[in-house]
Amino acid sequence: MLHHISDEMVERAADARQAQDVVEEAFRAFGRGQAAMQQRERIEAEGVKLSTLGAVVPHLGIAGAKVYTTIAGRFSFVILLFSCLDGRPLATMDAAALTRRRTAASSVLMARRMARPDAGRLGVFGLGAQGGEHVRQFAGAYPLRSVLVSDPGVPDAVLDGLSKEVGLPVERADADAIVRSSDIVVTASRSAAALFRGADVAPGTFIAAVGSSLPHTRELDDATLARAEVIAVEWRRQSLEEAGDLRLADPTLDLAARTREFAEVLAEPGSLRGGAPRGLFIYKAVGVGLQDIALAGHVYRQVAQGQGWDLP
Repeated sequence: MLHHISDEMVERAADARQAQDVVEEAFRAFGRGQAAMQQRERIEAEGVKLSTLGAVVPHLGIAGAKVYTTIAGRFSFVILLFSCLDGRPLATMDAAALTRRRTAASSVLMARRMARPDAGRLGVFGLGAQGGEHVRQFAGAYPLRSVLVSDPGVPDAVLDGLSKEVGLPVERADADAIVRSSDIVVTASRSAAALFRGADVAPGTFIAAVGSSLPHTRELDDATLARAEVIAVEWRRQSLEEAGDLRLADPTLDLAARTREFAEVLAEPGSLRGGAPRGLFIYKAVGVGLQDIALAGHVYRQVAQGQGWDLP
């Protein structure tokens, strides 16, 4: 029997810390050659885009694919899961909540290797679903004292509600104020052009750029990239094709010499920061199938145990 798992069930089955642990173990397995993923494929006709990406995650007993449409800038996601034991389909799954949770979880994982452990201020560009989830997860992972937000379209009520939820001041600020005073900066916008001047970013800042996976858009300028000590990506094969931040950069910056894959960063014994860094630490995310299918596999197992469904 093919089951369906809703976004609400996903939310209950995987909290932020669980999502972080699942994503970390999946990338470690990928680094050991014990998991595989499929690059995103996109097709489009008459303004309707269809995208697919997938992974095989044997330690969770799961293989699967995420499929989604993009129409007028709006996304609709679904995941199909299969058993690695006998290949049978197990479940379909809403994937809006899962996508939001795995994206922020991945940013937190990279921050643990590249951000100040005592980071006290978070700056966020774009307070949509992804921006809000990043505030929640970073507030749970770091001793934050405040959050600064650049998003002219977000109502005051949203800022007030998020502030009450995380127990921190969440306030508006302009781009200069955010990058000059934040220890961690998250860009979760739909911007096609750079959001701030790289020269203004405080030394040692960790930046999670998660807003775009399109080769013709970027949130970071060349000055930001030029100052990067490390640029982490999920998977070079996909990231270097999709990330406009990297593809549109001046080729003389030689980004390849400073680019590290997610699994490589996790394999390091500790922080990548060194002593007192003067440069920046960047995580450029595009979203890969390994994140989706690993977390979906965890969710399926949690739900299946509660519902008495077959385990993979």
